Amino acid sequence: MTLTAFEPWALTTEQREIVKLCRDFAAKEIRPRGREVDEADTVTPVDIFQKAAQVGITDYMIPEEFGGGGFTDVFTQCLVQEELCFGDPGIGNFVCSNGFFSDPILELGTDEQKEKWLRPLTGTSPLLTALATTEPGSGSDAASMVTYATKVDGGYKIKGQKVWISNAGAASQYVVFAKTDRNERSKGITAFLIKSDVAGLSWGEPMKKMGQRAIVCRELFFDDVFVPDEDRLGDEGQGFIGLMKTFDISRIVLGAAAVGSARAAYEFALDYARNRTQFGKPIIEHQAVAFRLADMANRIESARLLVLHAARSLDAGHDSTGLAAMAKLTASEMAMFVTHAAIQTLGGWGYSREFPVEQWMRDVKLEELEEGTSDIMRLVISRKL
Repeated sequence: MTLTAFEPWALTTEQREIVKLCRDFAAKEIRPRGREVDEADTVTPVDIFQKAAQVGITDYMIPEEFGGGGFTDVFTQCLVQEELCFGDPGIGNFVCSNGFFSDPILELGTDEQKEKWLRPLTGTSPLLTALATTEPGSGSDAASMVTYATKVDGGYKIKGQKVWISNAGAASQYVVFAKTDRNERSKGITAFLIKSDVAGLSWGEPMKKMGQRAIVCRELFFDDVFVPDEDRLGDEGQGFIGLMKTFDISRIVLGAAAVGSARAAYEFALDYARNRTQFGKPIIEHQAVAFRLADMANRIESARLLVLHAARSLDAGHDSTGLAAMAKLTASEMAMFVTHAAIQTLGGWGYSREFPVEQWMRDVKLEELEEGTSDIMRLVISRKL
């Protein structure tokens, strides 16, 4: 059963073309490198990013007016992310990671800022970027961040620490969220644009992670980092609103990443079950195995439809915060179930690093944590009832 054989919504010619491009790239450039990148542990696969840039994948989500591919709708972004993460979850998310940097700029930035900070992300030699929100004492409760920006002549000085920052150290440009009013929570947060060579910015050693090792994470340290007024993103106090609107997009797209990863595990397990013989017949002919595969297929299709529905809702301009949380929650927990079930289907071989399903289970666990844990997703949904 091919889960992508049917289009629940008709695609344009351009959408079909980019889906095919990403499917081919995932098969030729991503899947063959997945184990190598995982085993390397803390090495950013810059060469894969550069190859993706050569064919127009790294900037496809940036508006054409700033040199990008112009696929700014979330629906198409979901189609792309599903295909790339079918190749490998960590690498698939890595090659499109500039989208997470771009979204706050598109939400809060002036035309001049968009030109200055987005243009370098386009073309065949784009920069790597990062978004810095999380702190040692501020994870799910983003409004409790303590990194602060003090107003000085001509700009601000930022002091504090961030943690779990994807692409930190490798990135050339950062969106950083900090308090401009330390007496406020969300209303005191402002966003800033920073380049990596600014005085006072440093980073720690790579963090050892369970999965998605293609995206190397580090701590960031700000020691009176000066940011000119022109590089403040939006007005003072607008940062948290911009961040939450960015989350509506990223949570849906990460849901699509989870769907693609789950598809990979399901199809690998399905092929194995058709070819592995025990008790004189392929194990798929044993009801316990067949029913497990049926559950995997069912949950993937259900999650995929919810993710694409949430994307279309957001693209139509509706308040989709609740739907975005539903999409991420459903898809991420589905992916954990499916990858676990894939390991179970392979038995002892599923536990071996000779096959990729154990890595994919480690990889998809992140989708239950990043951009809001499953607990936070349930909180968001409950507040939208």
